[in-house]
Amino acid sequence: MNHPGARMSVVVSVMLVLLPLLVAVFGPLVPVQAEPGLPYASEGVLGTDGLGRDVLQLLLVGGRTALGMAIGAVVIAYVIGGLIGLVAASTRHRWLDEGLIRPLDVLLPLPSLLVISVVAVGWRASALAITLAVALVNVPTVARLVRAAALDAASSPVVEALRMQRESWFTINLGYVGRSVLGPVAADLGTRITLAVFLVASVNFLGLGLSPTAPDWAVSISRNREGLLLQPWSVLAPALLLVSFTLGFNLLADRLLHHTRRPTEATE
Repeated sequence: MNHPGARMSVVVSVMLVLLPLLVAVFGPLVPVQAEPGLPYASEGVLGTDGLGRDVLQLLLVGGRTALGMAIGAVVIAYVIGGLIGLVAASTRHRWLDEGLIRPLDVLLPLPSLLVISVVAVGWRASALAITLAVALVNVPTVARLVRAAALDAASSPVVEALRMQRESWFTINLGYVGRSVLGPVAADLGTRITLAVFLVASVNFLGLGLSPTAPDWAVSISRNREGLLLQPWSVLAPALLLVSFTLGFNLLADRLLHHTRRPTEATE
């Protein structure tokens, strides 16, 4: 049953996610022209930052890197890690399973921020390098999650019957086994995107990623934090958009997990 409270929760979650997404996607298309002014002044709608640039203008053009890098990293991590996990779970050769999963265990103890920082320093101001580094540190956990979730389905009689019918690997593992991991993936998705946003923002906040003058939300927070009391919107506006996206995405992931569980619970 769809309760009004549940529907309202979904609406609020969608709005929290859509607001920063719309700003990130369509913000650069908004014709906002502002001449440089005094640092931390009250000129314009949201004032100016530490370099005298219009905060609203920076806000409109700074979301594509902040969210694009995080979302891109999660997509890459799920594509690579998910494929590795499905292959490891469905193979009948133990050596292949071990050969795919054990090397990933080496990456698990490494601090994620340290790995990304090293890559960011080596390829400074490269959004692609940071995106790939964030994806890399997420691949091991995604692969292990998908493998664990797919093991039971991969060894089920249904899979054996499909193999006897000579169905393709993609039909069996993406069509049937892949459905068994949707619940765990939904539960993990909110945490994964939050972690990716945190890692991307942290690297940029520490000054190890994009250029210090880049109109990125995390860079803006880092560069203007000393002027928080003088011009709070230079820090609060990008911070609120990042919080809105991660909070809304986590709420949506929780609702998706609840939705995927209901059919199973109804049959018990």
